[in-house]
Amino acid sequence: QVHLVESGGGLVRPGGSLRLSCAASGSIFRTPAMGWYRQPSGKQREWVAGITSNGATNVADSVKGRFVISRDNAKNTVYLQMNSLKPEDTAVYYCNLFQSLENYWGQGTQVTVSS
Repeated sequence: QVHLVESGGGLVRPGGSLRLSCAASGSIFRTPAMGWYRQPSGKQREWVAGITSNGATNVADSVKGRFVISRDNAKNTVYLQMNSLKPEDTAVYYCNLFQSLENYWGQGTQVTVSS
């Protein structure tokens, strides 16, 4: 079993920054692909950023140039640095881990961008 715990969400003003963390524990094999998704209220969950087992990264066009995903393999932790936040970034952010053809999800952390 895999357990994911997100942290770092909160309320921030437009233009501000936040860093989300996701700590993975349990039966984790090597360095699995991980990523971040978000779900605005009343909308579908959408992919935000991903990082492969060898460290290659990619982010959605909507956050390109503002969000950066990284990982610390020794800590089994993935991060999402979010800069120049906009009100439309407001959502519940979920951590994802893909391993052995299964997706695992964290409980989510709320990010609210408002003045």
